[in-house]
Formats: sequence, structure tokens, C-alpha cells
Amino acid sequence: MKISASVYSDKSRSLAEVIQDLDAHQVDLYHVDCNDNLSVFNDIETIKKLSNIPVDLHIISEEPQKYFSYLEVAKVEFVAFQYEQLPSDFKFPKIKGTKMGLAITTPTNIDVFDKYQELDFILIMATIPGQSGGVFDALNFKKIRQFRKRYPQKSIHVDGGVNAEVSFILRNMGVNASVSGSYLFNEKSIGNALMNLTKRNISSHYKIEDFMVPISEAPSIDISDLNFESVLKTIEKGDVGFCMILNNKKLEGIISNADVRKTLLKNINDLSQMKMEDMINRNPLTCNKSKTVIDLLESIKHANFTVMYLPIVDENNNAEGMLTFTNLIKGEL
Repeated sequence: MKISASVYSDKSRSLAEVIQDLDAHQVDLYHVDCNDNLSVFNDIETIKKLSNIPVDLHIISEEPQKYFSYLEVAKVEFVAFQYEQLPSDFKFPKIKGTKMGLAITTPTNIDVFDKYQELDFILIMATIPGQSGGVFDALNFKKIRQFRKRYPQKSIHVDGGVNAEVSFILRNMGVNASVSGSYLFNEKSIGNALMNLTKRNISSHYKIEDFMVPISEAPSIDISDLNFESVLKTIEKGDVGFCMILNNKKLEGIISNADVRKTLLKNINDLSQMKMEDMINRNPLTCNKSKTVIDLLESIKHANFTVMYLPIVDENNNAEGMLTFTNLIKGEL
């Protein structure tokens, strides 16, 4: 996941000093907020003279067309227009070398993106636009998951409340870029903050249930419907390499690709002897939905095997959802 540094969040230094510091630490993007102010293009010109790192511009304006000619000249790499201020007949400009996105606030449903499917990305505002130091609204975890499922080829950018813990969750959810402002500049150094945002988890305030895939969207089979065909179809449709086996709501175990393979090999000379119950791993690693990110990381750390997915349960062992770690592993490469 790329880190986009909000350049106006540092109030104590000049823009040139901020850019030189960020450039030295090789931040991924420079995030520039434009609250209907054309003078930001003077700042973008300054940024372009000092660094080759791409600019990530967020425009909030009820007259977005007046920015088109400036965008043509500035050659900004990423531009997002705030949906809630756009005229109903607005048409996004097509500018060579510029990726266009739609920014939405927390109350706005992702359905509005249907009208703009030619765009490259969505920018989800997880706090109030323009307010520095806000807290990430956990409602946006669901929006991110919904958008990723509906538009798998589109990029997701997130702005607001991104600290070390939120950064870990966003990377795990497959977010492509996150904007960091107050957290980045309030740490002891930008280098330390960037390390926290990309590699480590510092504190924990969110529970697993805030960002897990709910059971309604997770691959699962009731044990009363267990057969070889249903297992293969559920694993294939779920596309995460396993399915949960439930007895009503209680988790009986899981069947993974590996469990299917091992059972087939065990009965390779006479598949008619294969019993579906033998495929079930009845003691999989699980995690309670009320646990924190810190608890989750500790659980994974002490596992004696590579954890690719994790059933999530409640205190009565009822299946509540799942987590997968494919996006996180990809993001660390």
C-alpha cells in the first residue's frame, strides 16, 4: 500500500522544507487538498520543482470545470473530485498521464460510483474532509470491502485517521493508497512514522468484527449439506482456498484445498471409501471477533504454520466471519 503524505498537515515548516524531508524519506505520494482554491497550483509547481514523487490532488469545489485548464498544465498524476459538491451533469476530464478518481464521504454510498465507472479509483474519506487529526470511522471498513468486491479492478484510496493500526487493517483489506497527515508529522520523525505505517502495529483500538468479512459473505456449508460437490463449489466460489463447515451457526471446522488433496491421496486407490467427515479439520486456528489487532497479530505470530486465512467466532464458537491475509502478504512484497 502506498503512503500519500498530506503536505499541508505540517504547520510548523515551509512547504519546501516539508517536501525535502518527505523526498529524503521516499514517501510514495504527495497529497494536496484543494478546498476550492486555485492557488494550490502554485504549491504544486513548487513540489514538482523539488521532487519527482507523484502528486495526489483532492479537489472540493462546486465549480470543478474551472480546474481543467490548470490540471492540463500541472500534469498531476492523481486527481479526485469530491462527489458531494459535483454538479449533476459533471463530466470528468480526460488528461493524458492523469488518473481520475471520485472522493466520497462516510455517509455516501459506494453506489454513486456506478455512474463513473470510467474512473481509475475511489477516494474514501474516513473523517470529515479538511479536518486534520480526525478518528477513522469504522463504518468505512465495510465500504472498502463492498467496493473491492464490486469493482475488483479499481484502486481504493483512503483519507483520514490513518495511524499505524488502521494502516495494517487497510493493507490487509487490499487498499492501494492511504493518506496520512497528522500522524505522519506528529511522530518523532517522518521516518519513524513511515516505518510504523508500513511495517509495524503500535496500538489497538479496533476489534476484528470491525473489519472482518461477515459470515454472510464468507464461504461456508452447513454440515447437513456436506458432500464432495458442495465443498468444491463453495471453495471455488469463495476464492480464498477454504470453506467453513457449520452446524447451524456453530463452527464444526474447515475444509481447505490441502484437506481435499490429502483425503484424495489417502483414498486414491478406492475413492468410494472416501468419507467427507475425514476432510474436516476440526481444530483450526480461530480468533474471537472481540479481539483487537494486537491480539490477532499475537495469535498469528505464535502459530506453527503460515496463516493464510482465519475463521472468526464468538464466545460460543458460532461462526461470525473470516479474515484472509493474501492482500497483506502481497502488499509487503
